[in-house]
Amino acid sequence: MTLDTNSCGCAGPAPVSGPGFWKSGGWLLAALPAWIALYLGLKPMADWLAFHAFGLQPGSRLGEAVAFFVYDGPKVLMLLGAVVLGVSFVQTFISPERTRDLLAKHTGAWSNLLAAVLGIATPFCSCSAVPLFIGFVRVGVPLGATFSFLVSAPMVNEVALFLLLSLFGWRIALLYTVTGVAVAFVSGWIIGKLRMEKHLEPWVLDIPFEASTATGGPRGFSVRLELALQATKDIVGKVWPYILIGIAVGAFLHGYAPAELLARFMGKSAWWSVPLAVLVGVPLYANAAGIIPIVQVLLAKGAALGTALAFMMAVTGLSLPETVILRKVMRPVLLATFLGIVAVGIVLVGFLFNVLM
Repeated sequence: MTLDTNSCGCAGPAPVSGPGFWKSGGWLLAALPAWIALYLGLKPMADWLAFHAFGLQPGSRLGEAVAFFVYDGPKVLMLLGAVVLGVSFVQTFISPERTRDLLAKHTGAWSNLLAAVLGIATPFCSCSAVPLFIGFVRVGVPLGATFSFLVSAPMVNEVALFLLLSLFGWRIALLYTVTGVAVAFVSGWIIGKLRMEKHLEPWVLDIPFEASTATGGPRGFSVRLELALQATKDIVGKVWPYILIGIAVGAFLHGYAPAELLARFMGKSAWWSVPLAVLVGVPLYANAAGIIPIVQVLLAKGAALGTALAFMMAVTGLSLPETVILRKVMRPVLLATFLGIVAVGIVLVGFLFNVLM
């Protein structure tokens, strides 16, 4: 029996090869051409369904709305499934304990920057706010770094990044990533400087901390792929209704919303459009995959880039459910400070890019 070593120097199983490999994961190679062919055929298929099978008129409001929905729905879901599968496989090498311990070793501005960057690559959403917050605080992660992570994780997650890359190109994807990390870094740094630990709920600090000794052991390719497939089923299974709702809203805007009206309310000429977009986005609840189709239509209808990005950041980074959950672990003063700093940062980002682009 031969042994392989992983990056930690631990002995692991030999690489899987032969028939076992094809049985456990080789089917992905066979499915890839079919996935590509189906993806490339979505546009003509959507046009055929809307304008022939359903008998709608090309150029009509209803026809364009239906064509948008039957095209973007499968397209976004296919992209989401592929992205989540790949990212979930990579994330089998990352554990919450490892992330937590890594952040606890750093202090100062570096801890905020590291936390904001790690938020992109870790599989946490706003629903995980309470256990993450407690775990990070109890192990000694600075409060500011904890907030940097909690802003970055839902706002600049890997799904948003890859979908933006696929739908808008690398410039907008990079722009959104850099500005999102900047908002997370600055907001966490400010909160850390304010030293607001006293505004945590007392029960958070009273929970005894027990170091985790579970490392998970070495995992072979087939095990990691199985975990990634299960994560993909769980994530897509939870978010697909929100995605279809977002695409339905986008389809309605695409077919019925006057371009002149949206350009007037969300264009560069309306200085109040960015604060309004943030105020509208905060009470909404949607993940990045569900809000991107709406942003896509807003931009096509004439909305300014900074305004659209501010709206997306507000929806994903300042969601109402996350605010309600975080109230359980922090007092109103700290919660209001957190929300205010992040909201101001998002507004400034929107103004900046409306001026520059």
